[in-house]
Amino acid sequence: MTGIGMVTPAGADTATTWKTVCAGRPTAAADPRLAGLTIDFSCMVTGFDAELVLGVDARRMDPFTQFAVAAARAAVADAELADGSWHPTRAGVVLGTAVGGQQTWEEQGQRLRDRGARMVNPLTVPRAIPNIAAGTVAMDLGLHGPSLSVATACASGTTALGHALDLIRAGRCDVVLAGGTEATSTPLLATAFDRLKALSRNSANPAGACRPFDEQRDGFVLGEGATMLVLERAADAAARGRRAYARLLGYGSTSDAYHLTSPAPDGHWAELALRQALADAGVHASDVALVNAHATSTPQGDAIEARLIERVFGRGAAVTSTKGVTGHLLGAAGAVEAGLTALSIAQGVIPPTANFGSADADAADIDIVHGTAREVPVPLAVSNSFGFGGQNAVVVLGSV
Repeated sequence: MTGIGMVTPAGADTATTWKTVCAGRPTAAADPRLAGLTIDFSCMVTGFDAELVLGVDARRMDPFTQFAVAAARAAVADAELADGSWHPTRAGVVLGTAVGGQQTWEEQGQRLRDRGARMVNPLTVPRAIPNIAAGTVAMDLGLHGPSLSVATACASGTTALGHALDLIRAGRCDVVLAGGTEATSTPLLATAFDRLKALSRNSANPAGACRPFDEQRDGFVLGEGATMLVLERAADAAARGRRAYARLLGYGSTSDAYHLTSPAPDGHWAELALRQALADAGVHASDVALVNAHATSTPQGDAIEARLIERVFGRGAAVTSTKGVTGHLLGAAGAVEAGLTALSIAQGVIPPTANFGSADADAADIDIVHGTAREVPVPLAVSNSFGFGGQNAVVVLGSV
Protein backbone atom coordinates (compact mmCIF):
# COMPACT_ATOMS: atom_id res chain seq x y z
CA MET A 1 0.00 0.00 0.00
CA THR A 2 2.12 2.86 -1.33
CA GLY A 3 -0.38 5.69 -1.72
CA ILE A 4 -3.34 6.96 0.30
CA GLY A 5 -5.82 9.58 -0.87
CA MET A 6 -8.65 10.75 1.40
CA VAL A 7 -11.57 13.14 1.22
CA THR A 8 -13.57 12.67 4.42
CA PRO A 9 -15.60 14.60 6.98
CA ALA A 10 -12.42 14.65 9.07
CA GLY A 11 -10.51 16.48 6.35
CA ALA A 12 -10.33 17.14 2.63
CA ASP A 13 -6.93 15.41 2.50
CA THR A 14 -5.17 12.52 4.20
CA ALA A 15 -3.03 14.55 6.61
CA THR A 16 -5.97 16.54 7.95
CA THR A 17 -8.14 13.44 8.22
CA TRP A 18 -5.45 11.62 10.20
CA LYS A 19 -4.90 14.56 12.52
CA THR A 20 -8.63 14.91 13.25
CA VAL A 21 -9.12 11.19 13.79
CA CYS A 22 -6.13 10.95 16.13
CA ALA A 23 -7.51 13.89 18.11
CA GLY A 24 -10.81 12.01 18.46
CA ARG A 25 -12.69 15.10 17.33
CA PRO A 26 -16.23 14.29 16.09
CA THR A 27 -17.36 15.99 12.88
CA ALA A 28 -21.14 15.54 13.08
CA ALA A 29 -23.04 18.84 12.83
CA ALA A 30 -26.27 20.33 11.54
CA ASP A 31 -26.50 19.71 7.80
CA PRO A 32 -28.34 22.38 5.76
CA ARG A 33 -29.19 19.75 3.14
CA LEU A 34 -31.29 17.95 5.76
CA ALA A 35 -32.93 21.01 7.32
CA GLY A 36 -36.48 20.37 8.49
CA LEU A 37 -36.12 16.59 8.67
CA THR A 38 -36.20 14.43 11.79
CA ILE A 39 -32.54 13.71 11.10
CA ASP A 40 -31.04 17.11 10.35
CA PHE A 41 -27.35 16.43 10.97
CA SER A 42 -24.55 14.41 9.40
CA CYS A 43 -20.78 14.18 9.06
CA MET A 44 -20.11 16.43 6.07
CA VAL A 45 -17.07 16.93 3.87
CA THR A 46 -15.99 20.56 4.31
CA GLY A 47 -13.19 22.56 2.77
CA PHE A 48 -13.47 20.66 -0.51
CA ASP A 49 -14.01 22.76 -3.64
CA ALA A 50 -14.71 20.28 -6.42
CA GLU A 51 -14.16 22.74 -9.28
CA LEU A 52 -10.93 24.00 -7.75
CA VAL A 53 -9.60 20.43 -7.47
CA LEU A 54 -11.09 18.89 -10.61
CA GLY A 55 -11.80 21.84 -12.89
CA VAL A 56 -15.01 22.36 -14.86
CA ASP A 57 -15.34 18.58 -15.35
CA ALA A 58 -16.64 18.48 -11.77
CA ARG A 59 -19.93 19.89 -13.05
CA ARG A 60 -20.57 16.65 -14.91
CA MET A 61 -20.02 14.51 -11.80
CA ASP A 62 -22.21 13.54 -8.89
CA PRO A 63 -20.44 14.24 -5.58
CA PHE A 64 -19.69 10.53 -5.09
CA THR A 65 -17.61 10.66 -8.29
CA GLN A 66 -16.00 13.98 -7.38
CA PHE A 67 -14.81 12.51 -4.08
CA ALA A 68 -13.46 9.38 -5.78
CA VAL A 69 -11.51 11.20 -8.49
CA ALA A 70 -9.99 13.65 -6.02
CA ALA A 71 -8.96 10.82 -3.69
CA ALA A 72 -7.54 8.79 -6.58
CA ARG A 73 -5.41 11.70 -7.80
CA ALA A 74 -4.14 12.26 -4.27
CA ALA A 75 -3.31 8.57 -3.82
CA VAL A 76 -1.34 8.41 -7.08
CA ALA A 77 0.59 11.56 -6.16
CA ASP A 78 1.28 10.18 -2.69
CA ALA A 79 2.59 6.94 -4.22
CA GLU A 80 4.87 9.00 -6.47
CA LEU A 81 3.54 7.29 -9.54
CA ALA A 82 4.17 9.75 -12.35
CA ASP A 83 2.55 9.44 -15.77
CA GLY A 84 3.97 6.41 -17.53
CA SER A 85 4.87 4.61 -14.30
CA TRP A 86 2.55 1.79 -15.24
CA HIS A 87 1.64 -0.08 -18.38
CA PRO A 88 -1.91 1.14 -19.08
CA THR A 89 -3.37 -2.35 -19.49
CA ARG A 90 -1.69 -3.56 -16.29
CA ALA A 91 -3.25 -0.93 -14.04
CA GLY A 92 -6.82 -1.08 -12.81
CA VAL A 93 -9.34 0.34 -10.39
CA VAL A 94 -11.72 -1.40 -8.01
CA LEU A 95 -14.15 0.90 -6.28
CA GLY A 96 -16.87 0.16 -3.76
CA THR A 97 -20.09 2.10 -3.28
CA ALA A 98 -23.30 1.09 -1.59
CA VAL A 99 -25.57 3.59 -3.33
CA GLY A 100 -23.91 5.53 -6.15
CA GLY A 101 -25.13 8.92 -7.36
CA GLN A 102 -28.01 9.39 -4.95
CA GLN A 103 -27.87 13.18 -4.98
CA THR A 104 -28.34 13.21 -8.74
CA TRP A 105 -31.34 10.86 -8.60
CA GLU A 106 -33.04 12.96 -5.94
CA GLU A 107 -32.33 16.30 -7.59
CA GLN A 108 -33.51 15.15 -11.01
CA GLY A 109 -36.59 13.44 -9.58
CA GLN A 110 -37.53 16.74 -7.95
CA ARG A 111 -36.88 18.57 -11.22
CA LEU A 112 -39.17 16.16 -13.07
CA ARG A 113 -41.97 16.77 -10.57
CA ASP A 114 -41.53 20.54 -10.45
CA ARG A 115 -40.52 21.50 -13.98
CA GLY A 116 -41.39 18.63 -16.29
CA ALA A 117 -39.59 16.02 -18.35
CA ARG A 118 -37.78 18.43 -20.68
CA MET A 119 -35.86 19.88 -17.74
CA VAL A 120 -34.34 16.58 -16.60
CA ASN A 121 -30.58 16.61 -17.15
CA PRO A 122 -29.68 14.33 -20.09
CA LEU A 123 -26.57 13.27 -18.13
CA THR A 124 -28.64 11.97 -15.23
CA VAL A 125 -27.91 8.30 -15.89
CA PRO A 126 -24.15 8.59 -16.53
CA ARG A 127 -23.84 10.85 -13.46
CA ALA A 128 -25.67 8.48 -11.14
CA ILE A 129 -25.01 4.86 -12.11
CA PRO A 130 -22.87 3.10 -9.47
CA ASN A 131 -20.03 2.15 -11.84
CA ILE A 132 -19.39 5.67 -13.08
CA ALA A 133 -17.02 6.63 -10.26
CA ALA A 134 -14.67 3.76 -11.11
CA GLY A 135 -15.04 4.49 -14.81
CA THR A 136 -14.26 8.16 -14.32
CA VAL A 137 -11.19 7.38 -12.21
CA ALA A 138 -9.98 5.11 -15.00
CA MET A 139 -10.58 7.80 -17.61
CA ASP A 140 -8.96 10.49 -15.51
CA LEU A 141 -5.77 8.48 -14.92
CA GLY A 142 -5.61 6.52 -18.17
CA LEU A 143 -6.06 3.09 -16.59
CA HIS A 144 -6.92 0.51 -19.23
CA GLY A 145 -6.90 -2.57 -17.02
CA PRO A 146 -9.98 -3.81 -15.15
CA SER A 147 -12.37 -1.11 -13.98
CA LEU A 148 -14.65 -2.74 -11.45
CA SER A 149 -17.38 -1.54 -9.11
CA VAL A 150 -18.49 -3.61 -6.13
CA ALA A 151 -21.57 -3.16 -3.98
CA THR A 152 -21.71 -5.12 -0.74
CA ALA A 153 -23.48 -2.39 1.22
CA CYS A 154 -21.33 -1.11 4.09
CA ALA A 155 -18.66 -3.71 3.33
CA SER A 156 -18.09 -2.40 -0.21
CA GLY A 157 -14.81 -0.57 0.41
CA THR A 158 -13.26 -3.60 2.07
CA THR A 159 -14.60 -5.92 -0.61
CA ALA A 160 -12.92 -3.69 -3.20
CA LEU A 161 -9.58 -4.15 -1.45
CA GLY A 162 -10.05 -7.91 -1.46
CA HIS A 163 -10.73 -7.96 -5.18
CA ALA A 164 -7.75 -5.71 -5.84
CA LEU A 165 -5.56 -8.10 -3.86
CA ASP A 166 -6.84 -10.96 -6.01
CA LEU A 167 -6.04 -9.07 -9.23
CA ILE A 168 -2.44 -8.54 -8.18
CA ARG A 169 -1.99 -12.07 -6.84
CA ALA A 170 -3.41 -13.53 -10.05
CA GLY A 171 -0.93 -11.53 -12.11
CA ARG A 172 -3.61 -9.59 -13.98
CA CYS A 173 -2.50 -6.20 -12.66
CA ASP A 174 0.72 -4.61 -11.45
CA VAL A 175 -1.00 -1.57 -9.89
CA VAL A 176 -4.55 -1.25 -8.60
CA LEU A 177 -6.31 1.78 -7.19
CA ALA A 178 -8.80 0.40 -4.71
CA GLY A 179 -11.21 2.03 -2.32
CA GLY A 180 -14.70 3.32 -1.79
CA THR A 181 -16.79 6.43 -2.25
CA GLU A 182 -20.17 7.65 -1.05
CA ALA A 183 -22.30 10.82 -0.96
CA THR A 184 -25.48 9.82 0.81
CA SER A 185 -26.35 12.75 3.07
CA THR A 186 -29.52 13.42 1.09
CA PRO A 187 -33.10 14.01 2.26
CA LEU A 188 -34.51 10.74 0.95
CA LEU A 189 -31.72 8.51 2.25
CA ALA A 190 -31.59 10.22 5.63
CA THR A 191 -35.33 9.74 5.96
CA ALA A 192 -35.17 6.15 4.73
CA PHE A 193 -32.44 5.17 7.19
CA ASP A 194 -34.36 6.92 9.95
CA ARG A 195 -37.47 4.93 9.07
CA LEU A 196 -35.35 1.80 9.54
CA LYS A 197 -34.48 3.13 13.02
CA ALA A 198 -30.81 2.88 12.06
CA LEU A 199 -29.76 6.50 12.73
CA SER A 200 -29.07 8.32 15.95
CA ARG A 201 -31.73 10.91 16.76
CA ASN A 202 -29.50 12.96 19.03
CA SER A 203 -30.16 16.25 17.20
CA ALA A 204 -29.58 18.13 20.44
CA ASN A 205 -25.93 17.04 20.45
CA PRO A 206 -24.85 15.92 16.96
CA ALA A 207 -21.17 15.82 17.88
CA GLY A 208 -21.93 13.25 20.56
CA ALA A 209 -24.39 11.22 18.51
CA CYS A 210 -22.09 8.53 17.11
CA ARG A 211 -20.88 6.49 20.12
CA PRO A 212 -19.30 3.19 19.03
CA PHE A 213 -19.46 0.52 21.76
CA ASP A 214 -20.79 3.05 24.30
CA GLU A 215 -23.73 1.93 26.42
CA GLN A 216 -25.73 5.02 25.36
CA ARG A 217 -25.40 4.49 21.61
CA ASP A 218 -28.64 4.76 19.65
CA GLY A 219 -27.70 4.55 15.97
CA PHE A 220 -25.19 5.73 13.39
CA VAL A 221 -24.58 9.11 11.77
CA LEU A 222 -24.40 9.46 7.99
CA GLY A 223 -21.01 10.39 6.56
CA GLU A 224 -19.68 11.05 3.07
CA GLY A 225 -16.39 11.03 1.20
CA ALA A 226 -13.89 8.67 -0.35
CA THR A 227 -10.59 6.92 0.17
CA MET A 228 -8.43 5.44 -2.56
CA LEU A 229 -5.37 3.28 -1.94
CA VAL A 230 -2.56 2.41 -4.35
CA LEU A 231 -1.68 -1.26 -4.21
CA GLU A 232 1.34 -2.76 -5.94
CA ARG A 233 3.75 -5.63 -5.42
CA ALA A 234 6.30 -5.07 -2.69
CA ALA A 235 9.15 -5.86 -5.07
CA ASP A 236 7.92 -3.27 -7.58
CA ALA A 237 7.64 -0.59 -4.91
CA ALA A 238 11.12 -1.41 -3.62
CA ALA A 239 12.56 -1.31 -7.14
CA ARG A 240 11.47 2.29 -7.57
CA GLY A 241 12.53 3.23 -4.05
CA ARG A 242 9.04 3.76 -2.67
CA ARG A 243 8.44 2.76 0.94
CA ALA A 244 4.96 1.44 1.66
CA TYR A 245 2.67 2.36 4.53
CA ALA A 246 1.67 -1.25 5.08
CA ARG A 247 1.16 -4.55 3.32
CA LEU A 248 -2.25 -5.97 2.49
CA LEU A 249 -1.80 -9.55 3.61
CA GLY A 250 -5.16 -11.26 3.67
CA TYR A 251 -8.87 -11.04 2.91
CA GLY A 252 -11.96 -12.91 4.05
CA SER A 253 -15.58 -12.65 2.93
CA THR A 254 -18.78 -14.43 3.94
CA SER A 255 -22.53 -13.96 3.92
CA ASP A 256 -24.83 -14.34 6.91
CA ALA A 257 -27.71 -15.36 4.62
CA TYR A 258 -29.93 -14.36 7.51
CA HIS A 259 -31.84 -11.05 7.23
CA LEU A 260 -32.24 -7.93 5.07
CA THR A 261 -30.76 -5.56 7.62
CA SER A 262 -29.94 -7.38 10.87
CA PRO A 263 -26.67 -9.27 11.34
CA ALA A 264 -26.83 -12.89 12.46
CA PRO A 265 -27.15 -12.65 16.25
CA ASP A 266 -24.37 -15.12 17.02
CA GLY A 267 -21.87 -13.36 14.72
CA HIS A 268 -20.75 -16.76 13.43
CA TRP A 269 -20.35 -15.84 9.77
CA ALA A 270 -18.71 -12.50 10.48
CA GLU A 271 -16.26 -14.35 12.71
CA LEU A 272 -15.63 -16.83 9.91
CA ALA A 273 -14.74 -13.96 7.54
CA LEU A 274 -12.28 -12.69 10.15
CA ARG A 275 -10.72 -16.11 10.58
CA GLN A 276 -10.56 -16.56 6.79
CA ALA A 277 -8.64 -13.29 6.50
CA LEU A 278 -6.18 -14.35 9.19
CA ALA A 279 -5.67 -17.71 7.49
CA ASP A 280 -5.24 -16.05 4.09
CA ALA A 281 -2.56 -13.83 5.61
CA GLY A 282 -0.89 -16.79 7.29
CA VAL A 283 -0.99 -15.19 10.74
CA HIS A 284 -2.46 -16.02 14.14
CA ALA A 285 -4.98 -14.00 16.11
CA SER A 286 -2.44 -13.70 18.92
CA ASP A 287 -0.17 -11.71 16.58
CA VAL A 288 -2.77 -8.97 15.92
CA ALA A 289 -2.18 -5.69 17.74
CA LEU A 290 -5.14 -3.68 16.43
CA VAL A 291 -8.72 -4.25 15.35
CA ASN A 292 -10.28 -1.36 13.47
CA ALA A 293 -13.86 -2.31 14.20
CA HIS A 294 -16.86 -1.79 11.96
CA ALA A 295 -18.76 -0.58 15.07
CA THR A 296 -21.24 1.98 13.73
CA SER A 297 -22.92 2.89 17.05
CA THR A 298 -26.01 0.72 16.61
CA PRO A 299 -27.10 -1.19 19.73
CA GLN A 300 -27.29 -4.61 18.08
CA GLY A 301 -24.41 -4.43 15.60
CA ASP A 302 -21.80 -3.18 18.06
CA ALA A 303 -22.75 -5.81 20.62
CA ILE A 304 -22.41 -8.66 18.13
CA GLU A 305 -19.05 -7.40 16.88
CA ALA A 306 -17.72 -6.86 20.41
CA ARG A 307 -18.53 -10.45 21.33
CA LEU A 308 -16.84 -11.87 18.22
CA ILE A 309 -13.75 -9.72 18.83
CA GLU A 310 -13.60 -11.04 22.39
CA ARG A 311 -13.91 -14.64 21.16
CA VAL A 312 -11.10 -14.26 18.63
CA PHE A 313 -8.70 -11.88 20.39
CA GLY A 314 -9.76 -11.60 24.02
CA ARG A 315 -8.02 -8.49 25.34
CA GLY A 316 -4.91 -9.21 23.29
CA ALA A 317 -5.68 -6.66 20.57
CA ALA A 318 -6.50 -2.99 20.98
CA VAL A 319 -9.86 -2.02 19.45
CA THR A 320 -10.88 1.28 17.90
CA SER A 321 -13.75 2.57 15.81
CA THR A 322 -13.06 5.76 13.91
CA LYS A 323 -16.73 6.27 13.03
CA GLY A 324 -17.13 8.32 16.21
CA VAL A 325 -15.20 10.99 14.27
CA THR A 326 -16.14 10.41 10.62
CA GLY A 327 -19.63 9.00 10.91
CA HIS A 328 -20.58 6.02 8.77
CA LEU A 329 -19.51 6.41 5.15
CA LEU A 330 -21.45 3.28 4.11
CA GLY A 331 -19.76 1.87 1.00
CA ALA A 332 -16.66 4.00 1.56
CA ALA A 333 -16.27 3.13 5.26
CA GLY A 334 -14.09 0.05 4.80
CA ALA A 335 -11.67 1.90 2.54
CA VAL A 336 -11.39 4.85 4.92
CA GLU A 337 -10.75 2.52 7.84
CA ALA A 338 -8.22 0.42 5.94
CA GLY A 339 -6.35 3.61 5.08
CA LEU A 340 -6.41 4.74 8.70
CA THR A 341 -5.26 1.29 9.80
CA ALA A 342 -2.32 1.52 7.40
CA LEU A 343 -1.40 4.87 8.94
CA SER A 344 -1.61 3.31 12.41
CA ILE A 345 0.87 0.67 11.28
CA ALA A 346 3.19 3.20 9.64
CA GLN A 347 3.17 5.67 12.54
CA GLY A 348 2.60 3.45 15.58
CA VAL A 349 -0.48 5.37 16.69
CA ILE A 350 -3.97 4.02 17.38
CA PRO A 351 -6.71 6.67 17.17
CA PRO A 352 -9.23 6.80 20.02
CA THR A 353 -12.87 5.78 19.78
CA ALA A 354 -14.62 9.14 20.03
CA ASN A 355 -17.57 9.62 22.38
CA PHE A 356 -16.86 6.39 24.25
CA GLY A 357 -17.58 6.69 27.94
CA SER A 358 -18.51 3.30 29.32
CA ALA A 359 -19.18 -0.04 27.69
CA ASP A 360 -22.22 -2.21 28.14
CA ALA A 361 -21.82 -5.84 29.16
CA ASP A 362 -21.15 -7.01 25.60
CA ALA A 363 -18.09 -4.79 25.15
CA ALA A 364 -16.74 -4.95 28.69
CA ASP A 365 -14.09 -7.55 27.90
CA ILE A 366 -12.34 -5.94 24.92
CA ASP A 367 -9.62 -3.29 25.04
CA ILE A 368 -11.29 -0.21 23.55
CA VAL A 369 -8.89 2.67 22.89
CA HIS A 370 -10.59 5.88 24.01
CA GLY A 371 -9.87 9.30 25.43
CA THR A 372 -6.56 9.87 23.68
CA ALA A 373 -4.61 8.17 20.93
CA ARG A 374 -2.37 5.30 21.99
CA GLU A 375 1.24 5.29 20.81
CA VAL A 376 2.29 1.66 20.45
CA PRO A 377 3.86 -0.47 17.70
CA VAL A 378 1.24 -1.94 15.36
CA PRO A 379 2.94 -4.73 13.39
CA LEU A 380 -0.32 -6.44 12.43
CA ALA A 381 -3.92 -5.25 12.27
CA VAL A 382 -7.34 -6.20 10.95
CA SER A 383 -10.14 -4.01 9.64
CA ASN A 384 -13.73 -5.29 9.80
CA SER A 385 -16.69 -4.31 7.61
CA PHE A 386 -20.24 -5.65 7.77
CA GLY A 387 -23.22 -4.62 5.66
CA PHE A 388 -26.94 -4.95 5.10
CA GLY A 389 -27.85 -8.26 3.53
CA GLY A 390 -25.34 -10.05 5.74
CA GLN A 391 -22.22 -8.96 3.83
CA ASN A 392 -19.02 -9.56 5.81
CA ALA A 393 -15.53 -8.53 4.70
CA VAL A 394 -12.26 -8.35 6.61
CA VAL A 395 -8.72 -7.41 5.60
CA VAL A 396 -5.43 -8.03 7.38
CA LEU A 397 -2.67 -5.44 7.12
CA GLY A 398 0.92 -5.75 8.32
CA SER A 399 4.02 -3.65 8.64
CA VAL A 400 6.53 -3.49 5.80
